Amino acid sequence: MEFGPHLMLALLEGAVTAAVLALMASGLSLVFGVMRVVNVAHGEFYMLGAVVAWFVSTLVGGGPVMGFVAAVVLAPLIVGAVAMLADITVLRHIDYDAERTIVATIGILYIIQQLTLMTYGPEARPVIAPFNARIALPWVEFVNGRPQLYWPWGLSVTSYKLFVIAAAAAVLLAIRALMLRSRAGLLMRATQIDRETALAFGIPVERVYALVFGIGAGLAALAGVLIVPIQQAHYLMGGDALLLSFIVVIIGGLGSLPGTVIAALLIGLSDGVISVFFSPTLAKIIATLLVAMVLVFRPQGLLGRPAR
Repeated sequence: MEFGPHLMLALLEGAVTAAVLALMASGLSLVFGVMRVVNVAHGEFYMLGAVVAWFVSTLVGGGPVMGFVAAVVLAPLIVGAVAMLADITVLRHIDYDAERTIVATIGILYIIQQLTLMTYGPEARPVIAPFNARIALPWVEFVNGRPQLYWPWGLSVTSYKLFVIAAAAAVLLAIRALMLRSRAGLLMRATQIDRETALAFGIPVERVYALVFGIGAGLAALAGVLIVPIQQAHYLMGGDALLLSFIVVIIGGLGSLPGTVIAALLIGLSDGVISVFFSPTLAKIIATLLVAMVLVFRPQGLLGRPAR
């Protein structure tokens, strides 16, 4: 296969990574933007979403489609409820203090991880994709100066991977609409701008925080549900995802959802290209160096606001 088709395949793989990463990092960015909380347990919510998806798809009958649909609906709701419970019982009682919150979410991380190990086990288990047809992709070559389509051998993508990209884009647009056009989004933005003023105007800030923490965890869980038919659910899968999410949020700008999406595309596509043509390790090294450069030359990130 020529370089062009190889590049197209790498970009498609990178787009899948970017879609899942954008979902997960958006949840992390939303929590930090509104609550000013660095949620170290965010990767475990991603892992929990994948594990719950396996349980739900196994328990629900009706074939892969019914099991997957049930997982898409139930896993984010269950994980979001777990996150809201953690917010009410732990984070609220330490008044969302920055240092204590980091320690508390590390504790939540280990609790979720060890409970998952005790109940789910150490094995990696797959979820069957609801559809997985292979779609051949065309390429253009010039014959006698005229463009002609042809289908190179091996240049194809599965329908499920295209679905992951489309589903992530739709969810991100829905989150943007929620933030900009709904009353809940207005309350979140008011709380984000000035917590004390929001309290003075009668906004239930603690309820807003619980909702935001639940939505952030639900987005991470949805990312886990979407990725588990491609990868396998494992109780340690949250670590790498959390690291990449932090990289994306730092590059995009803490609390900036548009910046997070742009950074996810940048990291995901570059990861796909570098992993295919060089090695996945080099892709991680370059991503880390990119974070260092952003911290040195633009500490607020691509679309973040400078600290006052």
